[in-house]
Amino acid sequence: MIYYFNMDARLTTDEIRPHGKADEARLRDVGFRWGDRGTHTSRTIMFDELRAVLDNCRPNAVRDDYLVAIHEDNCLGKRTVATRRLSSQRLSELYALDPEVPLFRIMRRCWYADREGQAILAMLLALARDPLLRASAPPVLRMRPGEELVRQQMTNALNREVGSRLSDSTLDKVVRNAASSWTQSGHLKGHCRKVRQTVTATPATTAFALLLGYLAGKRGAAIFESLWAQVLDAPVGELMRVAMDARRLGFIDMSQSGGVIEVAFSRLLTPDERR
Repeated sequence: MIYYFNMDARLTTDEIRPHGKADEARLRDVGFRWGDRGTHTSRTIMFDELRAVLDNCRPNAVRDDYLVAIHEDNCLGKRTVATRRLSSQRLSELYALDPEVPLFRIMRRCWYADREGQAILAMLLALARDPLLRASAPPVLRMRPGEELVRQQMTNALNREVGSRLSDSTLDKVVRNAASSWTQSGHLKGHCRKVRQTVTATPATTAFALLLGYLAGKRGAAIFESLWAQVLDAPVGELMRVAMDARRLGFIDMSQSGGVIEVAFSRLLTPDERR
């Protein structure tokens, strides 16, 4: 039985809204993005393209390696140099494609360890970096299995986030792209009619989701209820069980005693990042 959280519509924006310049610098340095615009005005999460790039590069590739793979090796099969460059720009907006950005580096470690969870990993990172996609999350995550997506609910959620800053035609395109992205991640299925289905949490996706919540400021049991944890479609108890598997596999540190839960990420974050 799947337990669905009663999500507040503002959750997706408030979770990583910076509080002061120091907090803003910290969040930006680790890889989060926010604002009035996002890649979903023109693209989806581009999961197939991301997989093609990472499949064509070594696991410890640097940013220039990814650019060479896209621009020169044409791993995406684009016809012109201009479309190759545009694709690399959009992928960089969504994922950074730079191991100097902690969120991408850690997602990449999880990616190569868990092919089954790659679509969820892509969605988790894209949510951290595209505020428009983040705004589309509550209508999808509130849905029950088998329920059909009501696009107006997604439109309303986006309107609450961006107000009148997007035209009606652009807003409609964002809704279409976001619905496609949630289909690529496995949360929705269908072409014209989008129907909710559940995804499966794995140790790697759980570790990354918990890390995102931690970096956004959650601590203790609260990281099991963050936006990113909710993307995994699992009750808190189940996530804790999978998190213990993630600990055994070397992704995280976790302990539980007297009802107090402690999760640490010394295996994923560098000493400087932990400070």
